[in-house]
Amino acid sequence: MAIISRPDVLPIPENVTVHLGAPDAAAENITIAFPEYIKNVAAAELDPTWPDAALRANLFAIISQALNRIQTEAYRSQGYQFDLTSHGEHDQDFMPGRNIFENISRIVDENFDSYIVRRGTRNAAFTPYCDGTEITCDGLWQQGSVELAQQGEKPYEILQHYYGPDIDLVRDIPVDANFESYPLYPLRVGSRGREVGIIQHELNRISENYLSIPRILNPDGNFTRETEASVKAFQRIFRLPEDGVVGKATWYKIKYIYDSVKGLGELFSGRVGSGDFKRPADAFWQEGDTGIWVKLIQYYMRALSCYYHILPLVEITGVFGPETTEAAKALERLYGLPVNGRIDADDLARLYQDYLAKLNDIPEDCLPEEPVYPGYLLYRGMGDNNVRLIQGYLRGIAEKDPDIPMLMVTGVFDEATEAAVSAFDRKYLEEGQGDVLIGPITWSTIISVYHQFYQNEGSTNGCCHFCRDSTV
Repeated sequence: MAIISRPDVLPIPENVTVHLGAPDAAAENITIAFPEYIKNVAAAELDPTWPDAALRANLFAIISQALNRIQTEAYRSQGYQFDLTSHGEHDQDFMPGRNIFENISRIVDENFDSYIVRRGTRNAAFTPYCDGTEITCDGLWQQGSVELAQQGEKPYEILQHYYGPDIDLVRDIPVDANFESYPLYPLRVGSRGREVGIIQHELNRISENYLSIPRILNPDGNFTRETEASVKAFQRIFRLPEDGVVGKATWYKIKYIYDSVKGLGELFSGRVGSGDFKRPADAFWQEGDTGIWVKLIQYYMRALSCYYHILPLVEITGVFGPETTEAAKALERLYGLPVNGRIDADDLARLYQDYLAKLNDIPEDCLPEEPVYPGYLLYRGMGDNNVRLIQGYLRGIAEKDPDIPMLMVTGVFDEATEAAVSAFDRKYLEEGQGDVLIGPITWSTIISVYHQFYQNEGSTNGCCHFCRDSTV
């Protein structure tokens, strides 16, 4: 099927950083929501009077063009601190403050979570486009797309006309929390997780072109001596310090060479994406299951029940019981899915996406503690503002409770953060076995305990601990 939903493609970024000029120009970087970036570019490229099918086809080309640049890390792999430029000769034309046509804004809101992929790949396809009159290109011709739409062609048929029959239009792609590609935490022997898996897969692909780099026989996300040997060989070839550690310079050099050997437009289909290491694409949860993923599902259900009043209220227990089954069935009916009372990986992605879309409209008294849980699991190796935020609360608790180890507020879920979370789980949640993850219950309990300690001291949001020791 040509228009499909696939849980294995790379996610949509929540935000993008745009350099307001050519790559090497001295210019400001701004970070905006991905849909707002697409609306801005679309307002420059699309005529609001075009037929709807032409508008949508061109929009999918714009989205895919932007995501291809982001997912291949065209700039970050060269050391730049941005994802895209505003310069039309390098990327797509972006201008802050541009007026947006109402119908274009609406179409973007409906479709920003969709993009074009080549079959057999996971990333957005490279989709050049031009006006087709003054400028021609090996891609979509805008004026020609209008004529095809007037002849009755649908958006996907227009795209096939220009990009070939081997494309899929993937819909309902989950929005991912924004992290810089580099995990902000050097990877070395003993590290494990999604980022290690990314590097192992990419080194193995590079080794096909650079035979002196030994293949990693078991790229399972564990940084072994075998992985270290492969990293050292790579560093030796590309004149980096040969220490076997994947720091920032080595990380981005690997990605730059990886994209070069694969071709900038189409990346290796086996690339590990966000969440792959922790959640296999074929996973599902049903009555009788327990654990952190069940808690996450129940959290989404509880939050959405405050928006969709037909949904039953579910307690976040981590046990997939009859109440959770009934809520799953209600959601399946709401989404027009087969009603079986179980949640698979695709359903989980849909729940997360719906949660993000409805979050601002959910009543304040519905969700547990402020700040509201971000909606994704936090674990060792990750780095973002939500990690920084929860470190601030943990540090505040550690100053009052000697059973919780002290930690630095860095924005990186490092070994010290893992130790603090583990100690907190054991004491306040009577947990602490297995992987150390921050899900919705741990998140809200950390904030609740912090408030109990500081309720009479005038500190209600953790900021006095949030800012301390910050290094990123």
